[in-house]
Amino acid sequence: MSAAALPSSGDAPAPGGKTCDARGMAEIHRLFKVGFGEGAALVTGVAEADAAHADAVGDHLAMLSTSLHAHHEGEDAMLWDRLEQRAPGCTLHVSRMKEHHAQLLVHLTALDAALPAWRASGSRADAASVLSAIEGVNEALDVHLPDEEANIVPVMEHTFTQKEIEWFGEHGRAATPKGKTFVMLGSILAAQPDGGDDWMRRNLPAPVRVIWRAFGRRSYEKNRAELLGTR
Repeated sequence: MSAAALPSSGDAPAPGGKTCDARGMAEIHRLFKVGFGEGAALVTGVAEADAAHADAVGDHLAMLSTSLHAHHEGEDAMLWDRLEQRAPGCTLHVSRMKEHHAQLLVHLTALDAALPAWRASGSRADAASVLSAIEGVNEALDVHLPDEEANIVPVMEHTFTQKEIEWFGEHGRAATPKGKTFVMLGSILAAQPDGGDDWMRRNLPAPVRVIWRAFGRRSYEKNRAELLGTR
């Protein structure tokens, strides 16, 4: 479903009147675009019946699915109703976002259902359902993410407080599966245009940046080698 821009509703103040910085929405979107975008290649890179490799790739896809589920659950719980109340002219955009979420839920649910059998077998027959679900997720993301960035995020930046925006990041971090913190962090950094240097400076305190460089990056790189089958 393509987006049609609405005329200005007058809800947003003049330029320069931002109430928060919501660039994190586009930054986390890059994680999903890159992560699911390479999903099919990761799956087809698994040799027939290589269950160990399939399990590694499947575990990674499950992590991304969990993160995207949480991202959308956070928006459903804390974004849409507030946005409609504070910017009534955005109602049609919000309605479209809800439809996108419902479509993505169908594909994510299919992916969640298909992964266990393929992770256990590594067979191409079981991979077919995984690939079909990934294709559906990517097609839906290609519509949803740019629409949200163009028509929702700018309104958020004139109607939400910085504390409210930060809640979404905290919600996403809380949903990260146990033991996946460094893998998730590395995936977010790798998805950014500059490799994540700016994101890291803005979002991670100095001690955490030291931990990432000393230990975290190696954990992420080990995981990437497992995904690519080069380890």
